Amino acid sequence: MIKINEKKDCMGCHGCYNICPKSCITMESDNEGFWYPKVDEDKCIECGLCERVCPIINPIKETDYKITAFACKNKDKEVRKLSSSGGVFSLLCNYVISKNGVVFGAAFDNEFYVRHMYAETLEDCEKFRGSKYVQSKIGDTYIKIREFLNKGRLVLFSGTPCQASGLESFLMKKYENLIIVDTACHGVPSPFVYKNYIKQLEEKSKSNISSLSFRDKSTGWSKYSIKVDFNNGMSFKERGLDNIYMRGFLKDIYLRPSCYDCNFKKPVTSADITLADYWGIQDIHPDFDDDKGVSLILVNSKKGKLLFDAISKNMEFTETDFQHAIKYNPCIIKPVKYNPNREKFFKKIEYKNLENIINKYTKVSIRKRIKNRVKRFINNI
Repeated sequence: MIKINEKKDCMGCHGCYNICPKSCITMESDNEGFWYPKVDEDKCIECGLCERVCPIINPIKETDYKITAFACKNKDKEVRKLSSSGGVFSLLCNYVISKNGVVFGAAFDNEFYVRHMYAETLEDCEKFRGSKYVQSKIGDTYIKIREFLNKGRLVLFSGTPCQASGLESFLMKKYENLIIVDTACHGVPSPFVYKNYIKQLEEKSKSNISSLSFRDKSTGWSKYSIKVDFNNGMSFKERGLDNIYMRGFLKDIYLRPSCYDCNFKKPVTSADITLADYWGIQDIHPDFDDDKGVSLILVNSKKGKLLFDAISKNMEFTETDFQHAIKYNPCIIKPVKYNPNREKFFKKIEYKNLENIINKYTKVSIRKRIKNRVKRFINNI
């Protein structure tokens, strides 16, 4: 029987929920909005499957494949414009759908909460485009994937590294017709904070949201904006680094407890391919950067290399230095540091004081500001 003694020991992958033969495990939200398993002990038959598929109890092994890194851009400029970075995920979708396959990824539902869904057409795959800065709810996704795999369908799963590991553990065997893609993950923000931020936006505009982009590139890729449109015709746009929700996220104030002690960083991987923004591209491949988005692709397996080769004709790409890439994207290999204000933040937070409390616990001290200025000055020299 799965028991969570410390919250850092569960990343909410839903593997135990999906595997339980008696459906006696439910995933329930805590006061921070994160999902944890709850077992109905009266129904439990002590089969041990829930513990067997937990990727934290049973860690994924390090890959013995030499990871290769590429800077990539989709040749279709319109697709790249609508994507968070270089538009490579759309090429992966095109390949899988052309093989009568199925794509699973994170998408907004009608209320703009984020859930894992699947698509069997290119048009339906468009809902997976763009970043969603909140933990997606897996639900029964792993069960559906197994059903498609057992029917012989090609399946592409995209998610965070821990979700990818959860899927691999759940399946208990390798499937040649499964492609796993993970994304470089900074950590997953609290669904409670996200839901309340969305609610406040709708109250201020006096209308429901009609579209939401966390990575609108109309102000450039490197200076992306948060853009929200509402049903009444109003819209809201703000630089990402100025946005209160993004500030709290990037200051690590409301990430899931397991994110600060993440066990799923490279070279530990279940993914054939890892996708990320190629921050720092201008310092190593300046001619490749046009501020319209460049993807960093890590090829982690032979299957991943075959897939990369299959879509390469539709990309501009160049092999790049892995060490340079992770210098600007360190979350690929190590978790973020625990924010010492996190506990205070969640004790103080209420719906009505969301912005004030984020401001309070993410404000940079005068000492830190001076230190940052000195550091920038030295770097410029």
